[in-house]
Amino acid sequence: MVLPMKGKAANPQSQNIPPMLENLETDFPVHTPRRAEAPKALEGVRVVDFTHFIAGPFATMVMADMGADVIKVETPGRGDEFRHYPPVHAELPAQGAPYLWSNRNKRSLAINMKSPEGLAVVRELIATADVVAENFSTGVMERFGLDYESCRKINPKIIYCSVSAYGREGEFADRLGFDPIAQAESGFISMNGYGDRQGVRTLSPVIDISTATMACNAILGALLARHRTGEGQAIEIALFDNAVLMTGYASLQHLFTGAVPQRHGNTSPDTCPSGVFESKDKPFYINCGNDKIFHRLMAQVIERPDLANDPVLADRNGRMGRREELFRLLGEIFAQQPWSHWQPRMRAASIPCGEVRNVGDAIRSPEAKARNLVTRIEHPEIGWMPNVALPIRYSGTPLADPRPAPAVGQHTEEVLRGVLGYGEHRIAALREAGALSASAPAATKPAAAEPRAEAAL
Repeated sequence: MVLPMKGKAANPQSQNIPPMLENLETDFPVHTPRRAEAPKALEGVRVVDFTHFIAGPFATMVMADMGADVIKVETPGRGDEFRHYPPVHAELPAQGAPYLWSNRNKRSLAINMKSPEGLAVVRELIATADVVAENFSTGVMERFGLDYESCRKINPKIIYCSVSAYGREGEFADRLGFDPIAQAESGFISMNGYGDRQGVRTLSPVIDISTATMACNAILGALLARHRTGEGQAIEIALFDNAVLMTGYASLQHLFTGAVPQRHGNTSPDTCPSGVFESKDKPFYINCGNDKIFHRLMAQVIERPDLANDPVLADRNGRMGRREELFRLLGEIFAQQPWSHWQPRMRAASIPCGEVRNVGDAIRSPEAKARNLVTRIEHPEIGWMPNVALPIRYSGTPLADPRPAPAVGQHTEEVLRGVLGYGEHRIAALREAGALSASAPAATKPAAAEPRAEAAL
């Protein structure tokens, strides 16, 4: 039975539930809880998270999934701007699907850092933390007195991760950047698409996600180093640096040969045949990454031993020289039968291949179901909500059970009481001073100049 929305009937039509959420119960299983007695990899680690959008929040979410106590520090009211990216459920204001995807298992503290009282709360919180993460525009944390050197005075063992567009020092430190800009300037866009038109960006924010992965890896490495040395340190991750890395081995190929990588669409310039082919009913991708795979494809799948034993085609370079001929031949053969004919034959022959799917088909595929990638979890306001799991499977320290991303300030009093030990009188004083609202009282002087509204990422 679908859990009803809080305070409302369970009729999906009356609840104004987006169409996709109507099918959660039939399409996806309930999340299976972790073993209650199992420890968590980052249990006992506290992260004070000033990040927003994707590259920062996704990094800290991975840590939260590993068991860290991640406290997301936000401006009261609107909070992280990424909260408002669509679609936003009618019953979950400021909790759009992209935000829910990247902020699971966190607590939200809404505090006005432009008030002296709010800034004092943040400093006290940093004193209890293991990690600070931020991705503001360069100079913002300094104006708040929360840069690494300042935080180090509060907490000498702090690990401080700063994610920016082009680094915190040098002639480009002032530049803002988002994923598509990094894709463009790193050469990433120039490599993707077809040669007869402009390159294209990936719709998935792959630079943001990979930057987040780098940031998380760097923090974990710093935590391990602190365990050995007893010292914290500063970490810097630049979106542009990571984007250059994400062009893969193309940079080394260019440095070896001087040639600029070209766009080849779905065809690999390094192997053959590798690309998209059409069966009788749907497209699929084949990747013949070595000579043995090609031999099996010819001999066992399409039953052309003459091609398998051709001395020219037996070699990668020979096949690439006859690419058009091979693609034309395979296209004619594959078009004669449906995917249901070719897929089991290629699987039996150990040919790397896969159906070309859309996202909806992918998350409902047999492979996704077998891995429990998408499940449904309880939400206090809307009943069920979907959850897309990380690809990490620990045997001894399984990831934390997923909790929905928080509303703005959902855990403010919980953090003030439970982490900082504040009583009702002090919380009331903070409220009176405007530290828990979007703007301080007119008589209160802001603690720092208002930061630029744009995020670095």
